[in-house]
Amino acid sequence: MKLGRRGWLLGAALLLALPLLTDLGLGRSWVRLLDFALLYTMLALGLNIVVGYAGLLDLGYVAFYAVGAYLYAILASPQFALHWPLWALLPVGALVAASVGALLGAPTLGLRGDYLAIVTMGFGEIIRIFMRNLTPLTGGPAGIDGIDALAVGSFSFADTHRLLGWSLPGLYSYYFLFLALTALIVLMSRRLEDSRIGRAWAAIREDEVAARSMGLNTRNLKLLAFSMGATFGGISGVLFAGFQGFVSPESFTMGESVMILCMVVLGGMGHIYGVILGALLLAILPEAFRPLAQLQQSALGQVWLDPANLRMLLFAIALVAVMVLRPEGLWPSPVRRRELHTPRGGEPGPGDDGDSDDEGADGELPAAAGGATP
Repeated sequence: MKLGRRGWLLGAALLLALPLLTDLGLGRSWVRLLDFALLYTMLALGLNIVVGYAGLLDLGYVAFYAVGAYLYAILASPQFALHWPLWALLPVGALVAASVGALLGAPTLGLRGDYLAIVTMGFGEIIRIFMRNLTPLTGGPAGIDGIDALAVGSFSFADTHRLLGWSLPGLYSYYFLFLALTALIVLMSRRLEDSRIGRAWAAIREDEVAARSMGLNTRNLKLLAFSMGATFGGISGVLFAGFQGFVSPESFTMGESVMILCMVVLGGMGHIYGVILGALLLAILPEAFRPLAQLQQSALGQVWLDPANLRMLLFAIALVAVMVLRPEGLWPSPVRRRELHTPRGGEPGPGDDGDSDDEGADGELPAAAGGATP
């Protein structure tokens, strides 16, 4: 579906006004939730490069998130009396996370599927335990607090500012910063997807042996996928530490990695806008189930089930239902839709209308990737 110029302008205006509308309708806490939803969107877009584009199952992605967060916490806090600026820490965090991603990818190049998932899951746990035990540097289980707020020069995103007579709280400033960086990551992901490297990743995802026989350097391409995905994770970690003002190992458990992976799978692997949809839904949906305690109290006279457990149960049921009814995701790419709805004979299945929308060119991925040798 093509959006006209008016559609894009209307969408941009809605995104810019969203924190104000959310604040007026739902309260300030939901604006904070929007900020976290954008952080998760950046993380999901980074994991989409590894899982959606290159087809490499990574269950330790939260490790790169932790690397970026702890780097900012150490270099911009009273921990060592260092207060590096944001403009320096963002590229440093991206570079360090990319290097860690390459280190993870190097020994796992010969692994695929379940074996790769187990190794990456172990790597994520190693990073978390390492951060917890390296007490002199990371504060151990207590973590690091008093972290500097995100700021550019004398402009602090945590302070309240006035614009055209309007008072803008710090949560609004964070929202606009995260929205701008999310838009930049979307643009980069789009360019990568349409590039020769992106098509080479797609060829590896479909059949690595065939891709290698076509002349692709699969080793370097997989290392590049790990590094690029880790870069976005490191950037998100830097932003998280400055936004939260506190980091601890408990923020980077394996459950976070699974949640980010669910965002990619639920929205539609390999489809940028589907991944964004999945990230926003899974970031907001658990909070939407929070009023269940009041509903139980009013309907049954007392709270029979713990609200936290009940909302996570409903959250899991919703995930399972979507995976059963739409295994390709809520907003899949045309290629993914055809793969799941075309029977072996090659004729379109009942769920495939055969249309190839603005991304229909992706159907030529292996052929286009044949001449790419990075």
